[in-house]
Amino acid sequence: MSFEVLQKCADTKARLGVVSTPHGDIPTPIFMPVGTRGSVKAMTPHEMEDLGAKVILGNTYHLMLKPGMDIIAKAGGLHEFSNWHKPILTDSGGFQVFSLSKLRKLTPDGVTFASHIDGRKIFLGPEESMAIQKTLNSDIVMAFDECAPYPCTYDEAKKSLEITLKWEKRCRDYKLNDGQQLFGIVQGSIYEDLRKYSAEELIKMNFDGYAIGGLSVGEPEEEMFKALDWVMPILPEDKPRYVMGVGDPKQLINAIAMGVDMFDCVIPTRLARHGSAYLKDGSTIPVKAGRYKDDFTPIDEECDCYCCKNFSKAYIRHLLNVGEILGMRLVTIHNLHYFIRLMEDVRDAIANGTFAEFQKKFCG
Repeated sequence: MSFEVLQKCADTKARLGVVSTPHGDIPTPIFMPVGTRGSVKAMTPHEMEDLGAKVILGNTYHLMLKPGMDIIAKAGGLHEFSNWHKPILTDSGGFQVFSLSKLRKLTPDGVTFASHIDGRKIFLGPEESMAIQKTLNSDIVMAFDECAPYPCTYDEAKKSLEITLKWEKRCRDYKLNDGQQLFGIVQGSIYEDLRKYSAEELIKMNFDGYAIGGLSVGEPEEEMFKALDWVMPILPEDKPRYVMGVGDPKQLINAIAMGVDMFDCVIPTRLARHGSAYLKDGSTIPVKAGRYKDDFTPIDEECDCYCCKNFSKAYIRHLLNVGEILGMRLVTIHNLHYFIRLMEDVRDAIANGTFAEFQKKFCG
């Protein structure tokens, strides 16, 4: 088996598990830092290992454009090209069908994009997405889907889901490299019957894992958790469950309590670039703010990351305000450390039988 549940929480649906891949094991629950173009922004692979990262993400669409698959194929795959030798999960390009909607034309066969770089026409369909991810040789491959926008009508969501299920079936029929695992993606927007139908149809295709997509695209938080509440009881317990693009620390903890195993989000690095740093309780502070100009304490006195052990808010604020790259890097290190350590604490709590108390204390 590629996934094993090691322990379950007695009071919630949280579970401790491990996803086995050719490049190492991924302990779950896990937060996966995003490396869109083959690099987690501002970080070296060595630094990511030091932080305790077990898996990172790459982006099919962006890597297809630059440097292109011919370069990555010559390098021997994305692991060798980026010098990251732990597991990699690659998205399918399906999110760009949503995020670049003004630059694409969708048909039942796939999507034609006008490149956001130079305007040239690029076609991406299920087989093309699988071929790219096969060349990247990622450990976990995501099926090609369409992420419906929010808001959308029921008929729009249904039409999108019908296309997505056909695409995902074509992805399932594609022959990947030995050892690559393929995850299906549940869609259906905020409509209960569509979400449940999507999950049931994907289970029939017998994917190696199941993601819940189309969340964190502008819908209220309560709608996100409704979608999880509809789908989680349907998804197989012996397969990993992955919520894409989420998110906020309290959202992660509450989703783990519902049985979710895997998460990714750009929040830690994106907020760092804007000078926002996480505190222990999951809140953030704007380190660039004037009130920190002579604050010589670390971002978080209880944090043991390289940033907090060595630098003050006043110094980091100075770097950020004069445009020094080091300021952004230090906050990035801190924020990534926070998310990775939070998942370590969650796994410890599940192992110790104290996750319910952990959730209550953290989320209120």
